[in-house]
Amino acid sequence: MSGRAAAWLAWSLVTLSVVLLVGWIALAQIARSTAPGRPFYNPVEAVFVLATVLTFSVVGAIVASRQPRNAIGWIFCGIGLVVSLNSFTGSYAGYRLAGGSAPGSLAETAAWFSSWSWTLWIYVPTTFLLLLFPDGRLPSPRWRPVAWCAALGVIFVAGYALEPGPLEEFPRITNPYGVDSPILDAVAIAGAIPAGASMLASAVSLIVRMRRAGRVERQQIKWLAYGGAVVVGAVFVGGVISVWIEEVGISLIIIGLLGLPIFTGIAILRSRLYDIDIVINRTLVYATLTATLALLYFGGVTALQRLLSPVMGEGNGLAVVASTLLIAALFNPLRRRIQAFIDRRFYRSKYDARKTLESFSARLRDETDLEALRGDLEGVVRETMQPAHVSLWLRPETSSKVEKAD
Repeated sequence: MSGRAAAWLAWSLVTLSVVLLVGWIALAQIARSTAPGRPFYNPVEAVFVLATVLTFSVVGAIVASRQPRNAIGWIFCGIGLVVSLNSFTGSYAGYRLAGGSAPGSLAETAAWFSSWSWTLWIYVPTTFLLLLFPDGRLPSPRWRPVAWCAALGVIFVAGYALEPGPLEEFPRITNPYGVDSPILDAVAIAGAIPAGASMLASAVSLIVRMRRAGRVERQQIKWLAYGGAVVVGAVFVGGVISVWIEEVGISLIIIGLLGLPIFTGIAILRSRLYDIDIVINRTLVYATLTATLALLYFGGVTALQRLLSPVMGEGNGLAVVASTLLIAALFNPLRRRIQAFIDRRFYRSKYDARKTLESFSARLRDETDLEALRGDLEGVVRETMQPAHVSLWLRPETSSKVEKAD
């Protein structure tokens, strides 16, 4: 496929996804006006669907139009299309049910597709993203059985789609394509085995690729790993926050999930690859700093309130003020200590190079022997930059400059 045809197809998929989203919102609004007492979607769900579709679709279209042979771009476009189609079919089924009449075969099919299609953009993309990243090809032909197992894992999805009985999201509709057979249950269970095995093997393939990777590919894998870490961290922190403030927690999870396609797109397009080391360093520093300051703040507030409550009573604000001042005073010293610890623990070579340069700068101020200074300079260059060869050339002073000096 030529680059122009790939770009046309990719952006056509983006347009189709957006059209389906517009149809989803329109049908939901019509159904809400028909049956105002029934919730057909909430704002958080709408934001999640819109952000997911637009992020995956746009990133996928950019990758597919620039690298048509890279399957990851097409996978992202497919994720956006499946999510938008899932939302549209569910909204259409809800619209038909809101009218009070028989849903009809088309609405039943829409409800059936909406009830199981979410599995397509969770299982399949995760497996093939790890297996094909970053160039859209397998690490080697030996990994073809893993790809076949991933394809066989679709049987598990089929077993879920053909499960008989009422649909989970539409209990008024019985699965029109359900098959009540013990053979189907056995096939679905059998399909789950290669599905799980292929997901685990695809993660292992990324580790193997990392060990064999060159400098550029290693940076690309770092971007993907960083995106995965952001997703895991956002889900954990968002889950904790949602216990108290559900909307904030869910919003944080949504933002974290959207980081994966963005960071993956950056890695594949090789945009600012080497900034990932700075990004990881700053994330480690400020995440640790934030967690430490939060513990100190809440711990200080709790301890001071207990100490001061016999004197000043319950609910006084002195503990909050004192803890805030303590946090402000500790911010910079604590940040420097955490930065030094992380540099020493995770960036040892850069930390040693910086210490060597600082030591050389201190010696340079007091050194008067030119030959000793030359040896020190060559030693510093060898230790910090590790070149194959080091030579130092000093320009001799001209006679006119010597005479002028005399």
